[in-house]
Amino acid sequence: MSVRGAAVWAMGGQYLSFAIQFITSVIISRLFLSPAEVGLFSIALAAALVVSVLQDFGLTRYMSGLPSVDADTQARCSTVALLFSFVVAGLIAVSALPMAHAYGQLALAPMLLIIAAAYLFIPLAVVPMALMGRAMNFRGHFIVNLGAALTQACVALTLAALGYSAFALAWATLANGVARGLIAQYLRPALPYPLRLQGIAPVLSVGSRLSGLYANYGISARTPDMIVGKLLGLNSVGLYSRAASLSDQFRTLISGAIGSVFYPAFARKRDNGEPLGPAYLRVVAGYTAIIWPGMAGLALAAEPVVKLLYGPRWEAVAPLLSTISLTEIFLVMLPLQSDLPILLGKINQLMLYALTETCLSLTLLAAGCQWGTQGAAASRLVYGAAWVLLYARFLHRLVGFDARQLLVIYAKSALSTLAGLAPLALTYGLWSGPSTISLPLLCANVLLGGVLWMGTMLALRHPALDDLFGLIGHLPGGRHVQPLLDWLKPA
Repeated sequence: MSVRGAAVWAMGGQYLSFAIQFITSVIISRLFLSPAEVGLFSIALAAALVVSVLQDFGLTRYMSGLPSVDADTQARCSTVALLFSFVVAGLIAVSALPMAHAYGQLALAPMLLIIAAAYLFIPLAVVPMALMGRAMNFRGHFIVNLGAALTQACVALTLAALGYSAFALAWATLANGVARGLIAQYLRPALPYPLRLQGIAPVLSVGSRLSGLYANYGISARTPDMIVGKLLGLNSVGLYSRAASLSDQFRTLISGAIGSVFYPAFARKRDNGEPLGPAYLRVVAGYTAIIWPGMAGLALAAEPVVKLLYGPRWEAVAPLLSTISLTEIFLVMLPLQSDLPILLGKINQLMLYALTETCLSLTLLAAGCQWGTQGAAASRLVYGAAWVLLYARFLHRLVGFDARQLLVIYAKSALSTLAGLAPLALTYGLWSGPSTISLPLLCANVLLGGVLWMGTMLALRHPALDDLFGLIGHLPGGRHVQPLLDWLKPA
């Protein structure tokens, strides 16, 4: 499967999974759960996810980077996945009572035990998904992600309607793990038994370093909910978590999980001795051209979007969403900041950067909480700017991209983004503000903004156009619009 074809399947799986999860979260938030109930689950899930970074033990990246994978290697990786699933589940279970006492919420203990059980099924999915990704078989990833998302949604909605409160989300997490494992095994059987302990030293060596790296990222990404919950309370963490989750889901919707396609694609270039710099600039162009206008648009439309989706009791999410969405603009300026160092054998150096990033993130968040939830959200903007400064020089030395071309890409993406935002910004200023704008008028502004965005991209000859049109051509029915795309494409 080609990179573009794989990207289409990866994006399709992410789009549908996002739609299912998004609709589920809207229904549950409007009809069943309060911000405090969502906050309680967010704390439990955040605590579990901090530990869950160990679940993969770096196996996906390890297997994708190998020149070949034979039956023995597959068996060893499956064994490591099984062993570490018990480690992860055990750590989450052991933390259940201490977490419940630390937050004064006894319901956290059984909730964490339910979530812990979900990780016992992870080994069924890890190696099959890695093998499918290695073979660029993202059609299989599509089926696994979609099946797991549907299962999780059905369980969450059913139990929430029956009055299970935040426990509905915990049981849905378990259902997701079971479904993911079973579907992955059906598509690409790779059972984690019988155990194969002989010769696992290389897997453990690489896996231990990657797990240490992922632990840093897990702490940085997952502990904000725990910090906000401890310092500001359940209601505040419910609002903060909803804003962060919506921003993250929207970014995933736009980017379409193409990052999972890039890793094996860059591995092929490395093995062929090709320079990585030009390819990296294409990735940057694609990310900034698409994600920047999307996230900036979400920030601008946060108030009407939150009111439309979640109702008046969640309106305090809007200013938090505006701030957190803008943070994503920084975090896509240098994509693949962990994948490429791993691929190029610079894990130890990456560990130092990851540790610095984690300390920076948590320190800024704790300081921001002194000014409430808005202060916590604002700390993410400062963190995003510092993140770019931290990784820019490291990636430049590692990949060898042309810095001047990078700045040109940023400038073209920024101008295209401003063009896309112009209609809604002018409507706010001259006609109807964010608190009064109607849904039809909002949609009309988004549509007009999309037209201006594309027109600016074409006028500036944005380097992302070739890949963007190529992806469209691979979509179902894409060949019918290919002549138009060829006519629009800059010479």
